[in-house]
Amino acid sequence: MPVRADTYSVEKFVQMVTTTASRADARHIAKAVVKRRLAACVQVVGPIESTFRWLDKVETAREWLCLMKTTQARYRELVTAVEAIHPYDTPEIIALPIAAGSRRYLDWLASSVRPPTTNRKSAIGNRKSSRGSSCC
Repeated sequence: MPVRADTYSVEKFVQMVTTTASRADARHIAKAVVKRRLAACVQVVGPIESTFRWLDKVETAREWLCLMKTTQARYRELVTAVEAIHPYDTPEIIALPIAAGSRRYLDWLASSVRPPTTNRKSAIGNRKSSRGSSCC
């Protein structure tokens, strides 16, 4: 499949996935990691039904899916934060590479997870947000 002119191939962006037992837990994780600039965006999807093996039994559970977008540079910190917050003993934490994407979106993603600069005035500026009112 050809790459469109407004997209480019990348190797430095990932989407991390986890699931939680409640919407409240998913929202808590989402807000915590975005606030700490570890993820640019977290989409919470659910409820979903998961079937899995746990303690040698097949289980089915209602869960909420969290899709987190970050950079490889911030990935380890994101994992550490999610493991610290997550209520599960063994949370699902997997990362999928983002193979290509819109240049504007991925530039926004990178700037959203970049630690804040010490010169806040120049970092904020009066620019219109390229994100508009849409989400991730």
